[in-house]
Amino acid sequence: MSCCGPSRRTFLGALGLAALLPAAGLAGAGRAAARSGSFAATDLEVVTVTDTSAVLTWTGRAADAAGRPVPVPAEGELLLGPADGSRPLRQVWASEAATPFHYAQVDGLEPGRAYRFEARCGGVRATPALSAGTGLPGSPETAGMFTTLVPPPGRLLRTLALANDIHYGETVSGLVVGDLPPGLRQEPGAAPYPEVMLDALLDDLRRADRGAELLLLAGDLTAEAAPADLRAVRTRLDHWGVAGQDYLAVRGNHDRPHTGADYAGCPAVPGAADHRDCWSEVFGPRQHLVEHELGGLRILGLDTSALDGAGGVIDPVQFDHMTAALRAEPDRPTAVFGHHPVTSESGLTNFAGPGFVLDGADSLALQRLYERTPGVFLQHSGHTHRTRRTRPDTACAVEFLEVGAIKEYPGGYSLLRLYEGGYMVNFYKTRTPESRRWSTLTRGEYFGLLPDYALGTFADRNHVVTRDFSGLR
Repeated sequence: MSCCGPSRRTFLGALGLAALLPAAGLAGAGRAAARSGSFAATDLEVVTVTDTSAVLTWTGRAADAAGRPVPVPAEGELLLGPADGSRPLRQVWASEAATPFHYAQVDGLEPGRAYRFEARCGGVRATPALSAGTGLPGSPETAGMFTTLVPPPGRLLRTLALANDIHYGETVSGLVVGDLPPGLRQEPGAAPYPEVMLDALLDDLRRADRGAELLLLAGDLTAEAAPADLRAVRTRLDHWGVAGQDYLAVRGNHDRPHTGADYAGCPAVPGAADHRDCWSEVFGPRQHLVEHELGGLRILGLDTSALDGAGGVIDPVQFDHMTAALRAEPDRPTAVFGHHPVTSESGLTNFAGPGFVLDGADSLALQRLYERTPGVFLQHSGHTHRTRRTRPDTACAVEFLEVGAIKEYPGGYSLLRLYEGGYMVNFYKTRTPESRRWSTLTRGEYFGLLPDYALGTFADRNHVVTRDFSGLR
């Protein structure tokens, strides 16, 4: 079961919208994929652009015996040059070996500068797929140009990783109602995809070019909170780092207490003895606020899972705990993370509707609390499996950021880089060969609609906010 797929009604509506895309002119973007015989270079995405680097991905495909486009290996290269220069573009990246799934990272760029680029595989120029996020005129992918960010003033202080939705134990990705639409499974003999994607995340964060000091995991670490899955996730995380020092985790709706014989050995939930809370034995109590301090930065983790259902709640005891913590130091820089998105805009724009996000009364109370505690600057959520910023419903000056899922396309995480004068957010796909393959395969979820929904805009994925963090160290 997918935690974030649309309801039957909204999903059918989305399919109706997909049927109208050719009339809106997007069909031409799909047909525009450059071809050499039956070979095509497509799915081009300018995923990440920082002040000094960029990451682009694309796929080589060719028709199989039945005429279906399938991934095929080919050599890849990326050509790049200043947009205001007159010299030809030069090669800045080449694949080490032939692969269908190209992931090009280029470093050493100048902040605030426009660059022209051309991505190729098999000698064919890559173009965007049929996607509103990358195929519309003016997007970096169609324009063949991007501009690097200008970082906030001052020194880089800290780097945090924001991630969510592993679904450890899941075996079919992309289901909505029963067995529909057709879900995707891992190839026989390959490691289960939640393991592949979690391992790829942890591998990425330890590399020098990411430099994350702390990983915040905003829920749905498991598919259905099975004791063996919870223990397996915890073992993998503890092999990578130290709980409470290198990573913090809160639960999502899939990690909630469950009923049934499979959960009988776990602690009963007070007042609901038929529900057994296996998460509490491995990661901590239900509706418990996580508190952490890092160089003067306050980090708060909310358990927003309900006893039953996909929507989110904050119990009064946890809310009072958070209120007391924030009011004790209302101006202290604070980042919050929790599974469920908060804003009305998120409720109205996700596939599953308003009932899928944080309860309306809790959301309003939380945002009003943030108005009185101006040190809170960002809240990271998962659950929707998309990367998107939404507007608050009150006058609080908080960025509400949803981050794409680890377990499926786009298959990644965001880095939050804190400077003395503000912060920069960048979304990254994971880059092991196995994770690149699975992320590309799951582009086909929801009859191919997932990229339109999940990738987010370039500005959702890559942006800078100025703010005074000079008191951090």
